[in-house]
Amino acid sequence: MKLSDSIQFVKGIGEARAKLFARLGIHTAGDLLFHLPRTLEDRTQTKPIAELMDGETVGVCASLAGGVKSYRSRGRLSVTQATVSDGENMMKVTWFNAPYVSKTLSSGSEFIFFGKASYKGSSFEMVNPVVEVFDGENKKTGRLLPVYPSTAGLSQTHIRNAAEKILDGLTELPKDILPSKLCDKMSFPPLYSALKELHLPKSAESFEAARQRLAFEEFFILQTGIHTLGEERKKFRAVPINDVKCIADFAKALPFELTNAQKRVINEISADLKKNSPMNRLVQGDVGSGKTMVAAAAMYAVAKSGYQATLMAPTEILAAQHYKNLKSLFEKFGFETVLLSGGMSAAEKRESLKKIKDGTAQIIVGTHALISDSVTFKNPALVITDEQHRFGVRQRTLLTEKGYGAHTLVMTATPIPRTLSLILYGDLDISVIDELPPGRKPIETYSVAEHTRQRLYKFITQKITEGRQVYIICPLIEESEALAAKSAVEYAEKLKKTSFKAFSVEVMHGKIKTVERKEIMERFARGEIDILVATTVVEVGVDVPNATVMVIENAERFGLSQLHQLRGRIGRGEHQSYCIMFSEGGKIADERMKIMCKTNDGFKISEKDLELRGPGEFFGVRQHGLPELKCANLASDMELLVRAKDGVRELLAADPNLEKPEHLALKNRVRERFAEVGENGILN
Repeated sequence: MKLSDSIQFVKGIGEARAKLFARLGIHTAGDLLFHLPRTLEDRTQTKPIAELMDGETVGVCASLAGGVKSYRSRGRLSVTQATVSDGENMMKVTWFNAPYVSKTLSSGSEFIFFGKASYKGSSFEMVNPVVEVFDGENKKTGRLLPVYPSTAGLSQTHIRNAAEKILDGLTELPKDILPSKLCDKMSFPPLYSALKELHLPKSAESFEAARQRLAFEEFFILQTGIHTLGEERKKFRAVPINDVKCIADFAKALPFELTNAQKRVINEISADLKKNSPMNRLVQGDVGSGKTMVAAAAMYAVAKSGYQATLMAPTEILAAQHYKNLKSLFEKFGFETVLLSGGMSAAEKRESLKKIKDGTAQIIVGTHALISDSVTFKNPALVITDEQHRFGVRQRTLLTEKGYGAHTLVMTATPIPRTLSLILYGDLDISVIDELPPGRKPIETYSVAEHTRQRLYKFITQKITEGRQVYIICPLIEESEALAAKSAVEYAEKLKKTSFKAFSVEVMHGKIKTVERKEIMERFARGEIDILVATTVVEVGVDVPNATVMVIENAERFGLSQLHQLRGRIGRGEHQSYCIMFSEGGKIADERMKIMCKTNDGFKISEKDLELRGPGEFFGVRQHGLPELKCANLASDMELLVRAKDGVRELLAADPNLEKPEHLALKNRVRERFAEVGENGILN
C-alpha cells in the first residue's frame, strides 16, 4: 500500500465509511498515518470491585453471577443486563442497543469489563462497558489504546483498525523532513518508528517520546514559516513618515486624555513610521482598551504628510462603525474619510473608488472589498487590519501586491499569553495596550444555575425599565449555523410571548443577510431594541454603551477567550454592567466560569485558556492564522518550542532559502502547511 492510496481501499473501510473519514480531512492512507492520537486510554490495569472509585474508568476481571437478561425498553431500546462477580463482590453491567453482547457473554467463563464505574445505591455498575473474554490474547483490553479526534458515526475502533492495517501493509515509508543531525542531537527516533509507536503504543513512556518527536516537528515547521515571513518582509520598502510630532496636535484635539499605555504604543508606532522599511507591528489590547484611537493617531500622521491610510475590518458592521467614528474625528482636521464594503450600492462604490484613486480620500475604511482588483490607490502609506485573528498574506500584502510599499499595523483584541506572543509572532513587532481608559467600571460576572432564571428575568426587567439594554447569547449547536439560527429564533419568540411581552425583543444570527444584520445592530445602537437575542455574531460587533447586561446560555459550550470577547460587548459606557452565564457544568467548564467571574483581564484569561485547552485547540494558533497543531501542546511543550526556534535559526543561517537537497522536503512541507492558512507566497 502507498501513502497516496485512497482510504476507501483500506480493508474494512469502503465507500460509505470513507466519507466519514473525509470529514476529518482523511482521504489517503498517508492522511490517516498523520491523524495522530491525542491521548492514551490505559486498559492494562484491572481492579477488584472492592477497590473501585465512583466515576473512574477502569477494568474489572469478573465472571457472570447468574443469567444474562435481554429485553426492549418502552422507548424500544434493546437492553442487555447481567450481574458479575470477581469472587468477592458483585457489580451490575448494562448495555443499550448492543444485542451482540449476549453472544460474547455466552462464549467464555471469565471476562474483562472496561468502562466507567458508577456507585448507585449500594453497589457499583457499568453502563456500555467494553467486554472481552479473558484469554490472554485480548485486543480490546489489557493494552494501551490510542484515542483519536473523531466524528459522529466513526468509532475509535474503526480508526484504530484502519491505522493498524495501513501500518501492516505499507510498501513505502513517509519522508523524514527534520535534518538528521538535529534528530541525532535531540535523540529522536526516525519518523516512521515514532508514527508506529503513536498508533500502536508499547508503553506510556515510549508513546510520550514519539509524541514529542512529532510535536517538535510541528513546532519546527511553524517556526520556519514565521522566520521566513519576517525575512521576506525586510525586502520591501515603505514611505518614511517624518512628521510624526504632529500626533501631539491630534492628541490635544481629543475630548479626553489618552492613557499612558496608548501614548507608549503611539510612540512605538511613530518610531516605525519614520523608517523606510515597512512597519510590521501587532497591537494587542484588551476589549475596550482604546486600540482604535491608537490606529487613528497613526492614520492622522500619514494623512498629514499627504498620504493615504487604510483600515480594514473583518465585517461590514464593524467597518461601518469605524467609518462613522473616524469620519466625525477626521472632519475637524479637514481630511476626507470614505467607506468601501460589499454591501454598498454600485453608485456608492463608484464614488468611493474614484476618491480613493484620485487621492481625494486620505482616510479609507472598508472590508476585504479593499483588496479587490477594482481598487486603485493614489499614494497609500499605511494599512491597518482590525481583526480578531492574524491576517493572511493577501491582506498583509494588500498594497505590495499592487506595486506599493506600505507600513502595516495589526490590531487584535484577542490577548495572546505573554509566554507565547514573541514565539508565535516572531515576524511582527509587538505592542501591548495594558491599561483601560479611566472611569471604566469592571463588569460584574456571575455563573448561575437554572433555578435563578426567574430572578434574573426580574433583574433584566428592572434594568430595561431604567433605560438599559440587554444581549442574550445562544451558542452554535454542534457547529450547525442553521440549527443555531432556529434555536435563537424559537428562544426569542418564547421571550416575546412570556417574560418580556412589554419590551422590544429582536433576534440576530448568522443566517440573516449582512444588510439585515447591520440594520438590526443600528436599531439596537439607537435604543429601539431592548433585548437582542443573538448567536456569536456579536462577538466582534458594534459599540453600544447603553447595553449593560449580557446573558450567556450554555456557557459551557464556549471557550474562555470566546466568553471574554462576548463579554467585551458590554461595559463600554458609564453604567455598571453585568454578565450572567448559565452553565451545565463539567470540570473544565466550571474552571472557565470561575476564571471569568474572578477577572476581567484578557491576558490572565488567555493564560488560563492555554492551560485548560488540549493540543491544537488553543485559540491563539488557529485563530491567528497559523497552521494547526495536532500533536504539540502549547501549555506543556514550551521547552520543545524554544528548542525548535533555536534549531530553525541555526538551520536558516546556513541555508536561508532551504535550497540544499536534504532540506527540500522540509521546504515543501512548510509551504504546504502555510498555504492551508492563506500564506501562499512563502519560500517561493
